[in-house]
Amino acid sequence: MTTPLPLLGEERPERADAAANREKVLAAAEELFASCDPSTVSMDSIAAKAGVGKGTLFRRFGDRASLARAVISQFESELQNEMLRGEPPLGPGAPPLERLIAFGEAYVAFLERHAPLLRSAEGSHDDFLASAPYAFYRTHIALLLREGGLGDRADYLADVVLGPLASTSYGYLRSQRELSCPQLVDAHADLCRRLLSSI
Repeated sequence: MTTPLPLLGEERPERADAAANREKVLAAAEELFASCDPSTVSMDSIAAKAGVGKGTLFRRFGDRASLARAVISQFESELQNEMLRGEPPLGPGAPPLERLIAFGEAYVAFLERHAPLLRSAEGSHDDFLASAPYAFYRTHIALLLREGGLGDRADYLADVVLGPLASTSYGYLRSQRELSCPQLVDAHADLCRRLLSSI
């Protein structure tokens, strides 16, 4: 029996062995990235731990930043699903300010767990700002700001709300400014309250 060709524009199904290799690589990378600074983990060590050839690893993921992005995307998908379909106030059904504050709290927790990996995945700051995850968070924040009455200012102010939550800003605030997670959550909530009280 022959395998049917994919329809025009349809992605070709992933072979079982390729899918298995992908899962092995992601599991190995996640373990190694969690054990030390992700920027010190070599592609050679990931390939060895996953039991795949370096050629397979580079063909599939390209470089360490792309592999880090694939690992972090699993965790980002969980957070984004909670934002779209979870219980309020992070999910739908709460007033805009409550959802903004809940997002700040959830993202600080996300950064506390994944900031080194996120920095490794982001590449340059410009790359991060042009990324799909940033566009998702920015759109979410802008919609909430519009619901809160900020109108045309919402698009610009969404970047203001997200600024302190960039991984580089977060690293600076935690290590150089020595602010705790509760302090960062409170400061971000205060920023959101001030923005929405300005209308």
